[in-house]
Amino acid sequence: MNVLVIGANGQIGNHLVKMLGLSSEHHVHAMIRKEEQKAHMRELGADEIVLGDLEQDFSHAFKGIDAVIFTAGSGGHTGKEQTEAIDKKGAIQAVKEAESAGVKRFIMISTIMADEAENAPENIQHYLSAKKAADDALRSTSLSYTILRPGPLSNDSATGMIKTAQKLDSYDGSISREDVAAAAVNSLVLEETFNKTFELIGGTIPIGEAIKNI
Repeated sequence: MNVLVIGANGQIGNHLVKMLGLSSEHHVHAMIRKEEQKAHMRELGADEIVLGDLEQDFSHAFKGIDAVIFTAGSGGHTGKEQTEAIDKKGAIQAVKEAESAGVKRFIMISTIMADEAENAPENIQHYLSAKKAADDALRSTSLSYTILRPGPLSNDSATGMIKTAQKLDSYDGSISREDVAAAAVNSLVLEETFNKTFELIGGTIPIGEAIKNI
């Protein structure tokens, strides 16, 4: 499967490129913004590297692609203008380009509480609203989608164990970025995740088993 990682130079993106690069089942295309990031992508194991900017025309990145994992983001503490450009407009454009190019699968790395912006601290409400808009846009397409909504992220080592549900009963704790990446890679081919949106956080159930039981 030819997999395009959008946001490959981000922290989750790095893990995705490395995991997919080690897989014999997938051919990873890493989308980055800057020429100087190419060497790092090669070190991680990217099979193909494509330059693309979410604020420009990046339709060329989808040629020959079977699946997309979108993990680009401005972060919860950036200004509203950048959040609007990347997390909302950029993500929605990626969804449109994927559908237009005949891509089969689209994995969106979203965030917990994307449907509950009104209950979040005011300084991240715009970020959550942008994520929700992108999620809604993906769900309205003909793409076979999976939307992952992780809780607070950490740079801890992967545990391979998570807690997940379409709606978690609590948001206590955190989840490593590496475990989020592993959940996304697993979701590529697990039919149990097709056309599903689910929340995930660190837990006690192996990732593959947890997401099969969504």
